[in-house]
Amino acid sequence: MWYLSLLAVSALALVQSFAFGLVLPSDEAQIRRSKRSVNAQTQQEIASVMKCNTTIVGPSDPGWANATERYMQNIRPQVQLSVRPSCEQDVARIVRYANRHNIAFYAVSRGHSLTTDAARFAGIEIDMRNLNRIRVNPNKRTAEFQGGVYGYEAINNLWDKGLVTATGTCSCVSLIGPALGGGHGLQQGKHGLTSDHIVNLNVVLADGSAIRVNEKTNPDLWWAFRGAGHNFGIVTSFESKVWPDNFKRYFVRTYQYLGNSHDAVFEAVNRFQGNGTLDPSWLASFGLYAMNTTLSTTEATLYWVFLYDGPKTDAAVAALKPFDQLHPLSIDDIDIPYTEINTPIGGALNSSLCEPNKSHIVGTANLQVYNVTAQRAIYDLYNQNIRQHPELGGTRVLVEGYAVRGVKSFKSEDSAYPLRDDNILTYFDVRFDTASDPLIPFAQKWRNQTVDLWNAGQPTRPPTTYVNYAAGYESLEGRYGVEAWRLKRLRQLKRKYDSKNRFAWYNPIVPV
Repeated sequence: MWYLSLLAVSALALVQSFAFGLVLPSDEAQIRRSKRSVNAQTQQEIASVMKCNTTIVGPSDPGWANATERYMQNIRPQVQLSVRPSCEQDVARIVRYANRHNIAFYAVSRGHSLTTDAARFAGIEIDMRNLNRIRVNPNKRTAEFQGGVYGYEAINNLWDKGLVTATGTCSCVSLIGPALGGGHGLQQGKHGLTSDHIVNLNVVLADGSAIRVNEKTNPDLWWAFRGAGHNFGIVTSFESKVWPDNFKRYFVRTYQYLGNSHDAVFEAVNRFQGNGTLDPSWLASFGLYAMNTTLSTTEATLYWVFLYDGPKTDAAVAALKPFDQLHPLSIDDIDIPYTEINTPIGGALNSSLCEPNKSHIVGTANLQVYNVTAQRAIYDLYNQNIRQHPELGGTRVLVEGYAVRGVKSFKSEDSAYPLRDDNILTYFDVRFDTASDPLIPFAQKWRNQTVDLWNAGQPTRPPTTYVNYAAGYESLEGRYGVEAWRLKRLRQLKRKYDSKNRFAWYNPIVPV
């Protein structure tokens, strides 16, 4: 779930796309057209072509604030009309209507959107929240999910049937949204990314046609949707693999340390994770810098969480003995059901990570191993900045070390997801209550310094970014792959399936 400037990235992408013959409309022109077109008449006309019980909400309607609520207050698309279909067929009808009237459209499948690209949008929001059906197939090997299903809805629904599937670790995002960018999660050590286990996709393309996408039908889009799918269409539903779980409990151990243990903890974690060779019975190993003023008012607490695929009685607890010896301030053990699996890592539905209408300054970089010197510099910078501005004590610096054996079991060239050699995700987040806080420039500088330190700690590797964590200013190569053939293939498919760049509002491969 991070440095060229956004201007440089956009300019480079436009030059490259022109070289491949892809002519795109200007975003300002789309915005001007949509402002002239979206009005009360638009609302009536859309209602007349819908076949199901579709809800249409305009700026003067009572449900407007709810319909247009956003995670990122500082990055807000200019929604002029929100259309909430209750059947998949109406998604295609909305797209066809928008195309006929030159109105931009933007599908929202629930939850976070961190990228600055969303702020460029103006037009019709397609709100997928009513498309939330889940159906387990009779063989109990796959299940069908509509495009608006939350991650926590999938977890809870399947748990009742003794099943699990690949989801993200944040309960308030959709199931399909992260999957379109690959989809990291706690099942990946055994099974791979969320996108690796999709069997079929039902998709609405830029021209409003509804098609089926799988390994044999539209195989070129099948490749593209699994890693860069938000550039190519709206997934109204999909079928994905599920696995038996047998209602077991999951062991979670949490440590708290102060700075005198910092370096030794990261060295021990490097040995534990083994540069991508962690036994997948250990689902993940997460670290977090955060202020706990009951422990210290001058330095961040280092939290470390280990999650095991089974109860404590089955866990290889001896593997954690090195961490017991590093002078932790506390050690907490719990066994929990899978329905609560996101809580100890901060991704519960009621967590601060899921709270809407805040402003966030975010940054990220992917790693293979932790550079202990770089991590110490990041920790010292954190403490220095908090001493200068204690009001920023809610800042989170998170590192996510999932087991990756399942991810590496799939061939990198078989899907658009490009980063199977990256073992660790990082995430920097300063949260503000408003978009006009005077400390935002300070937070942006802090973000830049932190991301630079992560990347400087691996000087032989090009900077890479998990696209679902990307904020919009990272290089296209960092998001979609440093191999030249990857971007070339993605641009060729873009020219074929979306030559007008209708899907350009979430980390686009061809920025408008």
